[in-house]
Amino acid sequence: MYSTGREGSTVTAVPSDVPLPRTAVVADPDAGRLATNAQALRDAGYSVFEATNAEGLAAVLRATEPSVVVADAVLSTALPNVPSAAPVLVMVDLDDPQEIAAANPPGIHDCITKPPAPRELVHRASVLIEQVSRRRASREDAEGLRGQLREVSAAVRATNDPQEIATHVVNGFGRTFRADHVVLATFEDHRVPVITAAWRRPGLAELPHDALPGEDEARAAADALWAGTETLSAEGNDAGPGPDEKPVAAVAGAASTLAVPIGEGNSSLGIIWIAMMDRPRTWSSAELGLIQHVAGNAAYGLIQSHLISSQQQVVKQLRELDKAKTDFLATVNHELRTPLTSIMAYLDMIQESTEHPVSREVHQMLDIVVRNTERLRTLIEDMLSVSRGGLDSMEMHLAPVRLGQTLDLVAAALRPLATLQNVTIDVDPVPEDPEILADEVQLQQVFTNLVSNAIKFTPKGGRIEVGSEAHAAEDGSKWATVRIADTGIGISSDEINHVFTRFYRASNAMNGAIPGTGLGLAISKDIVDRHGGRIDVHSTLGAGTTVTVSLPLGTDRVQAN
Repeated sequence: MYSTGREGSTVTAVPSDVPLPRTAVVADPDAGRLATNAQALRDAGYSVFEATNAEGLAAVLRATEPSVVVADAVLSTALPNVPSAAPVLVMVDLDDPQEIAAANPPGIHDCITKPPAPRELVHRASVLIEQVSRRRASREDAEGLRGQLREVSAAVRATNDPQEIATHVVNGFGRTFRADHVVLATFEDHRVPVITAAWRRPGLAELPHDALPGEDEARAAADALWAGTETLSAEGNDAGPGPDEKPVAAVAGAASTLAVPIGEGNSSLGIIWIAMMDRPRTWSSAELGLIQHVAGNAAYGLIQSHLISSQQQVVKQLRELDKAKTDFLATVNHELRTPLTSIMAYLDMIQESTEHPVSREVHQMLDIVVRNTERLRTLIEDMLSVSRGGLDSMEMHLAPVRLGQTLDLVAAALRPLATLQNVTIDVDPVPEDPEILADEVQLQQVFTNLVSNAIKFTPKGGRIEVGSEAHAAEDGSKWATVRIADTGIGISSDEINHVFTRFYRASNAMNGAIPGTGLGLAISKDIVDRHGGRIDVHSTLGAGTTVTVSLPLGTDRVQAN
């Protein structure tokens, strides 16, 4: 026999061994009828309070909490003004429309024709008390279940471990519903891991391996139930399905099985079995609703935990890739520095040779080669430093630096490269060369990066202008500003905010196969920040880029940074 969670069910109240004393309030303006009804209830064992008018009825209800209220329809209008948990039986004259209308206020549970027969009055009052008592017990049981399952849901939300989530669910269902066995199993699905959790009543042996339906049968049952937003209750294992019923899906040997689907979206991803081995079990609609609610929380928790686990795995892989990148850069650093050391040594020997001295022009060229070789060595070391976490740990050697002189040195070193690109570099003359406190080597690296970028991104026949000036800000601080403007390909407004991100390269640079690592501007910004300055980029796509570097002239701010 099968019944779905959508059908009604009954709740059987367990009677108490000791009958509770019953109290009745009888209210009637007719003294004779009042006496007759009150005596009938006293004869049935009730303690009775009497009232003959609305004020008296209200006073009695405020003073006591009866088991039942028997009131004439004329006096029933006073009941809504006096809150009481007692059920109300109203006596109505069915031939009087006014009394019938007066018997419909909130809180009226039943009506009886007046004058009622004494036995009928006692019977109706007793039945009404029992009905209300059962409903109250049912509500209290439902609230108790909600409290217990609320704890299960809280435990599910408190963990990201899928196995712990499944264990909380089966343990909670088993204890709350006094089940014999509870099993949760998920299917092969990209949304959740494949897990199984089981609970059994203390003293019971584990279920045999073949007691549960196979995965295909379980998935078919879960899919059918999930599509109908149902649970499936099976009584016994010998009742085959009818022509229009769902396939049998039950725990072998169980007297009663409840199947609860776990799902998300349009498909199931697991199932929960709740089995009673030696007794049938009728599930109320409240119980089924609470079970489905917890199953929904479990599904959400399992999906979230699987996502978090996948993200953690991705983070782990990214860390491994980052370590591999660092190791690769360390190897590259070593392999490049070794030949650079030899090159620099031979250049020194050529410059210092007295047997075969070079001409003045060649000596100047060799000076440029030496400076660029040293710059290349510094860039290689910076790349390794960036890959290991940044330039913050690099020591700064502060000394007075002439800004105009530094720019001239950088321009002279890069003019051969610009000439090859057919690009002109112009350095504006500075009437007064400002002196700043800075690390000269690092500052040269900044301007070398910026001018090199301008050369790379400026088409043939283009122009690069380098200028500097000193000025005072509104707050009275003094600054030296260097502007490097080119007539290159520019940067789009969508990408301008990303140019200082390490390893970032603009799309037009990628499309144009312009070489670079995407580290130049990131390194330059780190150095400028450490000097207490700032660097800004303004660009128009297709028209050129201007990079502005502002450095403080005061020594205190630089030393503080």
